Amino acid sequence: MHKKHFRFILIAAIILTAAAICFANTESDLPLTKPPIRFAIIGDRTGTATSGVYEQIIAEIEQLRPDFVITVGDQIQGYTEDTVSINAQWDEYFDIVKKLTMPLYITPGNHDITNDKMLPIYEKRVGRPNYSFNVRYCHFVVLDVSRADSSSEIPQVQFDWLAKDLAANKGAAQTLVFFHKPFWYDSVIEGKKDRLHDLFVANGVDAVFNGHFHSYFSAKIDGITYTAVGSSGGVIDAVPSDLDFHFTWVTVDDNGVVIAPIKKGGVKPWDIVKATELHAVDNVNHQGMRFADSAPVTDDLKVPATTIHLELANINEYTLDDTIRWTIPSGWTVEPSVMPITIKGKDKTTVNFKVSGNGNLYPVPTVTLNFPYAENKSMAVTKSLLLARPVFAVKAEKAPAIDGKLDDKCWSNPANVLFDPDGALSKIEPADFFFAYDSKNLYIATRCKESKMDSIMAKVTKNDGGITGEDCVGFFIQPNPSLDTAYQIYFNPLGTVLDQKIYRGHFGYYFGNRHWDAKYKVKTSKDNDYWYVEAAIPLTQMHIKAVAGQSWGLNFVRKQKRLKNSASWQVPVDYDPQSFGVLKMK
Repeated sequence: MHKKHFRFILIAAIILTAAAICFANTESDLPLTKPPIRFAIIGDRTGTATSGVYEQIIAEIEQLRPDFVITVGDQIQGYTEDTVSINAQWDEYFDIVKKLTMPLYITPGNHDITNDKMLPIYEKRVGRPNYSFNVRYCHFVVLDVSRADSSSEIPQVQFDWLAKDLAANKGAAQTLVFFHKPFWYDSVIEGKKDRLHDLFVANGVDAVFNGHFHSYFSAKIDGITYTAVGSSGGVIDAVPSDLDFHFTWVTVDDNGVVIAPIKKGGVKPWDIVKATELHAVDNVNHQGMRFADSAPVTDDLKVPATTIHLELANINEYTLDDTIRWTIPSGWTVEPSVMPITIKGKDKTTVNFKVSGNGNLYPVPTVTLNFPYAENKSMAVTKSLLLARPVFAVKAEKAPAIDGKLDDKCWSNPANVLFDPDGALSKIEPADFFFAYDSKNLYIATRCKESKMDSIMAKVTKNDGGITGEDCVGFFIQPNPSLDTAYQIYFNPLGTVLDQKIYRGHFGYYFGNRHWDAKYKVKTSKDNDYWYVEAAIPLTQMHIKAVAGQSWGLNFVRKQKRLKNSASWQVPVDYDPQSFGVLKMK
């Protein structure tokens, strides 16, 4: 096992207002064991520092609590021989990083040691520019290349120190080297010789980290992982990585070195969303905006000019001051499409819009408004225009025989224009849906085309089993639109039933209660081209009496397993009864 000696930089306490922050080298008390090592690498701060960025990255790293932090250079602006200015810049830097509670290792960059006047200040304020240290089973090397422009320009005495250090630590499980300028980018990548790279290969270096370019890039060369960390505060060059200000998270374990760049703002505080704020968000999402009515749909799938009432409730104490904006697909019109609005806290209002649709029924227009939910926090609420496609239930002069044959008089004028989940016309094979009623029952029947009858999947025989994963038909029924309850009833080709009562729960979410089990008279059948379902649903089980002129909420769906798709009367298929069409009792 290699020697445990290593140096690390401690942030000292500020002693009164005139004291400087100093970093010292000391022995590690970390044991030579093999849990993962996790550390953060900070990129260049200067080369024109952007105020506040480095500070935010330090705060995010502190939240992650790595084992230690290391930089790749350019901590101060430098490029001056004014010793007062240089010391003031280091004072400023140390004041920023004092928030770190773990060891900080500094790599010198060209802004940190630009000239002979800056070197002794660096050595006094930071420490020796070239050093190495061990963390458990890994060896880390920091190399000063601040005043060299290629590997060949590194002073021989410094190169010899590096070679001796690497040779003495060949037994390390992983060896990682840090220096500011990525010389390998202009040499090894171009197929040229590079004496640093040759030295690294000869001594089993595993990973090399650099900065300087203010842009993130990487390479795997002769088994060595090279990574240039981009800007952590200096002027950015985020092309083509789209990594603007960032830092890099590194994990070293028995499997090697794993590297993950993290953009500024990617690490969020523990209390980014308080429980009370989530309550407010849920309330806003479900109570802030709702349509008081639905747009009627004609038989030719058009929406005539209709006035729609949008109810708005600012349920929090913060003033809502925003603009209602509609997203309007081709073929639709909404007037007005934009409406500025202000609603005081705890206040309500209703606004009106005229809508019409003469193109494709889907997608429908959507409306968006930003609602406040906490101090200086708001959320966008988006709602889709509600549609009301009508389907008719005929009054059965004679109750149909529930035999799966669909030869009774009431089974006429089927509803059969269905839509895919994305709103396109159905791509599965045709299905006809029929509805009838009398004083005792709601009657439903379906006829589903299937060109390959032997492909039908229907194995579930236990009620409330997983028939929604098979061929099946399903119905969402809201007998009384004034109540927040509905019923979901599915049948597979064997006549197996899945049913549940749908109810509105906390914050307006809808849930299904599988403990609700109704009694049905149901019969299924097949022939060469179709499978059929015929069922009678006792009205007493839905606590309703059916009479001519009533309008119920309704949606229905057919799933065809062979084609891995489904189709429904209205889109989307949702528990919320507001998404249902209308079943009219003739």
